[in-house]
Amino acid sequence: MLGNDEPRERDRLESIQHSVDTFTTNILQGLPIRSTWNCLELGAGAGSIAYWLADHCPDGHVVAVDLDTRHLDGGRATNLEIQEADITRQDYTPGTFDLIHARYVFCHLSDRDEMVARAAGWLSPGGWLIIEEPYDLPADTSPFPLIQRILTAYQHSYRQNGADMTWARRLPALLARNTLTEVAFAGNLGHMGGLEKDRWRPLIDRAAPALLASGLVTDADLTEFAELLKDPAFIDIPQMTISAWGRSPSDI
Repeated sequence: MLGNDEPRERDRLESIQHSVDTFTTNILQGLPIRSTWNCLELGAGAGSIAYWLADHCPDGHVVAVDLDTRHLDGGRATNLEIQEADITRQDYTPGTFDLIHARYVFCHLSDRDEMVARAAGWLSPGGWLIIEEPYDLPADTSPFPLIQRILTAYQHSYRQNGADMTWARRLPALLARNTLTEVAFAGNLGHMGGLEKDRWRPLIDRAAPALLASGLVTDADLTEFAELLKDPAFIDIPQMTISAWGRSPSDI
């Protein structure tokens, strides 16, 4: 649904970072991170988490991989390596990484369950795998009829392109099934409206051609959405981010 070649892609990625980075880094800070860790960031996007890991693991190494690396700056840190690759075709030596993180990536993959198993195999003994994915709330439960239409189109368009925006519920069980221990999870409610910097405006703007092509919304709907964001009484919860993490068993 969304390629990286559109001019608004950078805005979309930065909007996600603005909305979710604090949630993500709070989880990372809860892990026993060491300065020597080797880390892998799958689907690095605009790079904020890869840069955070490079800062916190200065004596280690961070690999940031994405299909399109034009939004990544390899010069941000000497211990940061940028790789342009398809993670479903990429293979790393088993036992390589002390920490692997992915955000808003696996739900778009057709072999997402298998990708969890592969990533778990790349962990070093005692290493951590953290996966964060969106969980869309039912569109018809929004208190705003306009948002019901827009979210219905948004969710439909993603499904048409093979994404599963409710797959995140499976994450804790998948981690445990792949022999990870200390499995835990947390949620972060999405925010739409309220006159704050809204990550949904860049997302909807970016998805507009697909939404219109679905026939479920009109140009007038999208114009009304832009106006609705100016209303202080417009506040909605379109989705949540589910983060789940687990640890590879340590060698005895």
